[in-house]
Amino acid sequence: MYIHRFIIIVSLFLSTMVFAADTSAPSPRDVELEKAKAAIARKDWATAQAVLEPYTTSNPRNADGFNLLGYSLRNLKKYDESLIAYKQALTLDPKHRGAHEYIGIAYVQMGQLEKAKEHLASLDKICAFSCEEYRDLKKAIAEAK
Repeated sequence: MYIHRFIIIVSLFLSTMVFAADTSAPSPRDVELEKAKAAIARKDWATAQAVLEPYTTSNPRNADGFNLLGYSLRNLKKYDESLIAYKQALTLDPKHRGAHEYIGIAYVQMGQLEKAKEHLASLDKICAFSCEEYRDLKKAIAEAK
């Protein structure tokens, strides 16, 4: 009787390990996001946009995807489109530090410093003891003055 229970427990344990190993493979969603990040690292903004637009369509609740799409669009000088993507990221995650920084920088590049300062104030509230995103946006605003 005990041996039978032992075999069942070991079988369950091993099947859980096999299942866990199967789930460690990256999902197609993760692969697409990594492709976009690789394109961004190469400063291949058009490829990043081409990957992120369908990605955000199929993953409409992923704030990081919208933030990276906005980043790519901003670097393509498509400011209005980038603002839409950043605003969607912030709708999904109002405390998304990267989206606040990047939309603030977009506003700096567009000459809208007051709007950039609004996002700097948001970062000041979100980041307890300053953070890189706050410092970077603050520097960009200071350099634009």
